[in-house]
Amino acid sequence: MATEGYIRYRAEYKYQLANSYKLNVSIRPNSDIETDFIDLDSNGNLLVKKGYAWDGPSGPVIDTEENMRASLVHDALYQLMRNKKLSPRTHRKAADQLFKDICKEDGVSNFRASAYYKVLRKFGKPAASLQNKKKVQRAPET
Repeated sequence: MATEGYIRYRAEYKYQLANSYKLNVSIRPNSDIETDFIDLDSNGNLLVKKGYAWDGPSGPVIDTEENMRASLVHDALYQLMRNKKLSPRTHRKAADQLFKDICKEDGVSNFRASAYYKVLRKFGKPAASLQNKKKVQRAPET
């Protein structure tokens, strides 16, 4: 839908994917999920599409090359949960474990990756809930 005289946007993003990214993950939905920026099929093939925006690692985690890929995949999966495409109750723990595993693959120490995982398990639940869905803002407001 085109607008005139104002824009609609979502805030709080720091990064935008320059190329699409594919990864096979342990999360396997009952049916294929297709959205504007994220696809996940029943075989666990995740496609995060070019143009996807995310905020990088959250909390006390500093954004580094070693955790950027993990944050992309984790944010995409949590977005599917916030948008009711995946069940947080069923899939959040696997998404958190995937964050840990990708961090380790990309050079984060086991100690640090395990600490990240523990923080996600303890504090990550709200980020997967519908109440944390990014709000569409309007500028100018009036």
